Amino acid sequence: MNGAEAREKAREEINLKAKAEEEVQVQMQVQGQTKAKAQVQAGDSATSRYDLVIRNARMFGRGREGAEGAPFDIGIAGGVIAAIGELSGSGAAKAEEFDAGGRLLLPPFAEAHVHLDTTLTAGDPLWNESGTLAEGIRVWTSRKAVLTKEDVVARAERTIRLYIGYGVQYLRAMVDIGDPKLVALEAVLELKERYRELLEIQVIAFPQDGIESCPANEGRMAEALRLGADGVSAVPHLERTREEGVSSLRRAFAMAERAGAFVHVFCDETDDESSRFLEVCASLAMATGLGPRVAAAHVNAAAYYNEAYFHKVAGLVRQAGLSIVACPLINSVMQGRFDAYPKGRGITRIREFSEAGVNVALAHDDMRTPFYPLGTGNPLDAAHMAAHLAHMCGRSELAELVGMVTEGGAEAMRLGDRYGYREGAFRIGAPASFLLFDAEDARDLIGRRPAPRYVFREGRLAAETAPPVARVWEG
Repeated sequence: MNGAEAREKAREEINLKAKAEEEVQVQMQVQGQTKAKAQVQAGDSATSRYDLVIRNARMFGRGREGAEGAPFDIGIAGGVIAAIGELSGSGAAKAEEFDAGGRLLLPPFAEAHVHLDTTLTAGDPLWNESGTLAEGIRVWTSRKAVLTKEDVVARAERTIRLYIGYGVQYLRAMVDIGDPKLVALEAVLELKERYRELLEIQVIAFPQDGIESCPANEGRMAEALRLGADGVSAVPHLERTREEGVSSLRRAFAMAERAGAFVHVFCDETDDESSRFLEVCASLAMATGLGPRVAAAHVNAAAYYNEAYFHKVAGLVRQAGLSIVACPLINSVMQGRFDAYPKGRGITRIREFSEAGVNVALAHDDMRTPFYPLGTGNPLDAAHMAAHLAHMCGRSELAELVGMVTEGGAEAMRLGDRYGYREGAFRIGAPASFLLFDAEDARDLIGRRPAPRYVFREGRLAAETAPPVARVWEG
């Protein structure tokens, strides 16, 4: 029996136990000064056999503090979570142990919007001197003309490894299919397979030059799906007219409906309050039945909508089940450039969408590209920028922002049971994938933005980062 078969067998056995006990979820709560012990279910901890026991972890929570409860243990068997709580007995005694040392335990980061084809091309060979979207597109168009598969693989692989070190285990990659040879697509699909044991990559066929404006892109998107892409996209605000923007959306949604694919729209990425394609996305999501398989990224124009219209469209988005994917890093420098003072803050209404019941994800987006010359790959950088731009610095709000780079991203990517964390609890029988941080709570995470000390993927250590040491010399 190989490793994958063993993991699957363990999942089935543990899930049967969990269902027999009504699939108990463990939630640790602090009431006053009393710290309640976690419940341990899905098997008797005295007799269950674990491969690995994680000792002394602290659960990240979505409450006021962003951290909950006393240290607890996690029993892992076959790469999945078998039990949570105070684990003892012969099963735990025979297992390998890993001392978390009271570190904060989070689910993996889910990065729902990144460009692996453009990554690490800032200044290679040209810089975007104006910093505008228009010049960024021109610079990338010239760079795209000389792409090779080896070039894309080398840059994208470096970026993927950075993401893994920062705790990203689910990644949705936008790949420009404007190249007739689909060089970048072929490269990213190869890396998707190569790194499947360390992270899951979803590939979105992205028509940077539009669909109506560049009719050949429709055929290339269809070919991309045939080759293994997971979804399609559109950029309606960059089409020549409002009517052509709507038509481009109809074509993308129809293609996704036929293929059962995702739709990930670059939507209203402009400061123009008359750009109103989000309502079209919501309407098409309902009409096609794609619903929550649709995500709208950027949505910057929503910051300029009047209140009556915003509440109407937010209601439509919630009804359709769409996710909003905000990209605060790049939009903080791209948007507001044409505003007179006071200038816009360059981010969509993440707080208001969330309050309306819409799933919101935060994404790092570009990393050292003609569109954004900065970036590290750390999802907490996006949360940090969002905290400032969205006025979300209350303790519970900071915990909510961490939720937007974990659960929010997972929901936007429709990971379902593959993502084993929901509403503050890990699910028994879920993949044993998690992060351990040297941090106290959400405020500490977003304030310092450390890399996780340890990254676990399906029960095994996948990455670790030694903390930096500063030496102060006196005299």
